[in-house]
Amino acid sequence: MKPILKLSSVLLAALLIVSGCNSKSVDRDLFEYKGAYVGDNSAVGNILGRLPVVSYSKSFELATVEEAYGVILNYDGSESLQERQQIVVYTATYLFTLIRNADWIRYNFGDQQVEVTKAELQHWYGDDEDLSRFKSEKELNAFIDAHLSDENKINELLQ
Repeated sequence: MKPILKLSSVLLAALLIVSGCNSKSVDRDLFEYKGAYVGDNSAVGNILGRLPVVSYSKSFELATVEEAYGVILNYDGSESLQERQQIVVYTATYLFTLIRNADWIRYNFGDQQVEVTKAELQHWYGDDEDLSRFKSEKELNAFIDAHLSDENKINELLQ
Protein backbone atom coordinates (compact mmCIF):
# COMPACT_ATOMS: atom_id res chain seq x y z
CA MET A 1 0.00 0.00 0.00
CA LYS A 2 2.87 2.37 0.79
CA PRO A 3 4.31 2.33 -2.79
CA ILE A 4 0.90 3.32 -4.20
CA LEU A 5 0.62 6.18 -1.70
CA LYS A 6 4.12 7.40 -2.56
CA LEU A 7 3.42 7.19 -6.30
CA SER A 8 0.13 9.05 -5.86
CA SER A 9 1.86 11.80 -3.89
CA VAL A 10 4.57 12.18 -6.52
CA LEU A 11 2.01 12.30 -9.36
CA LEU A 12 -0.13 14.84 -7.48
CA ALA A 13 2.91 17.06 -6.84
CA ALA A 14 3.94 16.84 -10.51
CA LEU A 15 0.41 17.70 -11.62
CA LEU A 16 0.30 20.75 -9.34
CA ILE A 17 3.66 21.97 -10.58
CA VAL A 18 2.75 21.53 -14.24
CA SER A 19 -0.66 23.19 -13.88
CA GLY A 20 0.90 26.05 -11.89
CA CYS A 21 3.44 26.68 -14.65
CA ASN A 22 0.73 26.49 -17.28
CA SER A 23 -1.56 29.07 -15.69
CA LYS A 24 1.32 31.46 -15.19
CA SER A 25 2.15 31.58 -18.88
CA VAL A 26 -1.50 32.14 -19.86
CA ASP A 27 -1.98 35.02 -17.41
CA ARG A 28 1.11 36.98 -18.43
CA ASP A 29 0.63 40.61 -19.28
CA LEU A 30 1.78 41.73 -22.71
CA PHE A 31 3.74 44.50 -21.03
CA GLU A 32 6.34 41.94 -19.97
CA TYR A 33 7.56 42.39 -23.58
CA LYS A 34 7.96 46.15 -23.23
CA GLY A 35 11.40 47.09 -24.44
CA ALA A 36 11.67 44.14 -26.85
CA TYR A 37 13.35 44.54 -30.23
CA VAL A 38 12.08 43.87 -33.75
CA GLY A 39 14.73 41.16 -34.09
CA ASP A 40 13.24 39.15 -31.20
CA ASN A 41 10.98 36.80 -33.17
CA SER A 42 9.62 35.18 -30.02
CA ALA A 43 8.61 38.48 -28.38
CA VAL A 44 6.96 39.82 -31.56
CA GLY A 45 5.13 36.53 -32.10
CA ASN A 46 3.89 36.45 -28.51
CA ILE A 47 2.65 40.03 -28.72
CA LEU A 48 0.84 39.44 -32.01
CA GLY A 49 -0.58 36.13 -30.82
CA ARG A 50 -2.26 37.66 -27.80
CA LEU A 51 -3.84 40.77 -29.29
CA PRO A 52 -7.65 41.04 -29.52
CA VAL A 53 -7.41 40.98 -33.34
CA VAL A 54 -5.25 37.86 -33.54
CA SER A 55 -7.83 35.65 -35.25
CA TYR A 56 -7.25 37.44 -38.54
CA SER A 57 -3.48 37.06 -38.75
CA LYS A 58 -1.96 34.64 -41.24
CA SER A 59 1.78 35.19 -40.75
CA PHE A 60 4.41 37.82 -39.98
CA GLU A 61 7.93 38.71 -41.08
CA LEU A 62 10.60 40.84 -39.43
CA ALA A 63 12.52 43.39 -41.48
CA THR A 64 15.83 43.69 -39.64
CA VAL A 65 18.45 43.76 -42.38
CA GLU A 66 18.75 47.54 -42.45
CA GLU A 67 17.38 50.45 -40.46
CA ALA A 68 14.47 51.50 -40.25
CA TYR A 69 13.25 48.24 -38.78
CA GLY A 70 9.75 46.98 -39.34
CA VAL A 71 7.22 44.20 -39.14
CA ILE A 72 5.27 42.80 -42.09
CA LEU A 73 1.88 41.30 -41.24
CA ASN A 74 0.15 39.08 -43.77
CA TYR A 75 -3.59 38.44 -43.87
CA ASP A 76 -5.76 36.43 -46.23
CA GLY A 77 -7.75 39.45 -47.43
CA SER A 78 -11.15 38.28 -46.22
CA GLU A 79 -11.35 40.98 -43.51
CA SER A 80 -13.99 43.68 -43.75
CA LEU A 81 -12.96 47.35 -43.84
CA GLN A 82 -13.90 47.77 -40.18
CA GLU A 83 -11.87 44.69 -39.21
CA ARG A 84 -8.87 46.01 -41.16
CA GLN A 85 -9.13 49.34 -39.36
CA GLN A 86 -9.18 47.65 -35.95
CA ILE A 87 -6.28 45.40 -36.91
CA VAL A 88 -4.14 48.35 -38.01
CA VAL A 89 -4.87 50.50 -34.96
CA TYR A 90 -4.49 47.71 -32.37
CA THR A 91 -1.40 46.02 -33.77
CA ALA A 92 0.42 49.25 -34.61
CA THR A 93 -0.29 50.77 -31.22
CA TYR A 94 0.81 47.67 -29.32
CA LEU A 95 3.90 47.05 -31.43
CA PHE A 96 5.05 50.68 -31.27
CA THR A 97 4.36 50.79 -27.52
CA LEU A 98 6.14 47.55 -26.66
CA ILE A 99 8.91 47.22 -29.26
CA ARG A 100 11.53 49.91 -28.87
CA ASN A 101 13.04 49.85 -32.36
CA ALA A 102 9.95 49.27 -34.51
CA ASP A 103 9.77 52.10 -37.06
CA TRP A 104 7.06 50.85 -39.43
CA ILE A 105 4.47 48.12 -39.92
CA ARG A 106 3.25 46.89 -43.30
CA TYR A 107 -0.10 45.12 -43.58
CA ASN A 108 -0.75 42.87 -46.56
CA PHE A 109 -4.51 42.35 -46.79
CA GLY A 110 -4.56 40.27 -49.95
CA ASP A 111 -5.50 42.97 -52.47
CA GLN A 112 -4.52 45.97 -50.31
CA GLN A 113 -1.28 47.02 -48.68
CA VAL A 114 -1.18 49.53 -45.83
CA GLU A 115 1.94 50.87 -44.15
CA VAL A 116 1.99 52.84 -40.91
CA THR A 117 5.08 54.44 -39.41
CA LYS A 118 5.60 55.14 -35.75
CA ALA A 119 5.72 58.88 -36.49
CA GLU A 120 2.41 58.73 -38.40
CA LEU A 121 0.66 56.87 -35.60
CA GLN A 122 2.11 59.21 -33.01
CA HIS A 123 0.83 62.22 -34.99
CA TRP A 124 -2.58 60.57 -35.44
CA TYR A 125 -2.97 60.10 -31.69
CA GLY A 126 -1.65 63.60 -31.05
CA ASP A 127 1.93 64.73 -30.98
CA ASP A 128 1.74 65.31 -27.23
CA GLU A 129 0.73 61.66 -26.57
CA ASP A 130 3.63 59.42 -25.59
CA LEU A 131 2.93 55.76 -26.30
CA SER A 132 5.78 54.67 -24.03
CA ARG A 133 3.89 56.03 -20.99
CA PHE A 134 1.46 53.10 -20.88
CA LYS A 135 2.07 50.47 -18.23
CA SER A 136 -0.74 47.93 -18.74
CA GLU A 137 -2.98 46.32 -21.33
CA LYS A 138 -6.09 47.70 -19.64
CA GLU A 139 -4.80 51.26 -19.85
CA LEU A 140 -3.65 50.91 -23.46
CA ASN A 141 -6.89 49.21 -24.58
CA ALA A 142 -8.95 52.05 -23.10
CA PHE A 143 -6.77 54.57 -24.95
CA ILE A 144 -7.14 52.68 -28.26
CA ASP A 145 -10.89 52.19 -27.86
CA ALA A 146 -11.40 55.92 -27.27
CA HIS A 147 -9.78 56.64 -30.65
CA LEU A 148 -11.54 53.81 -32.50
CA SER A 149 -14.92 55.37 -31.77
CA ASP A 150 -14.24 58.24 -34.20
CA GLU A 151 -14.68 56.89 -37.74
CA ASN A 152 -13.42 60.10 -39.38
CA LYS A 153 -10.24 59.91 -37.34
CA ILE A 154 -9.66 56.28 -38.38
CA ASN A 155 -10.07 57.23 -42.04
CA GLU A 156 -7.35 59.88 -41.61
CA LEU A 157 -4.85 57.22 -40.55
CA LEU A 158 -5.62 54.78 -43.33
CA GLN A 159 -5.68 57.17 -46.29
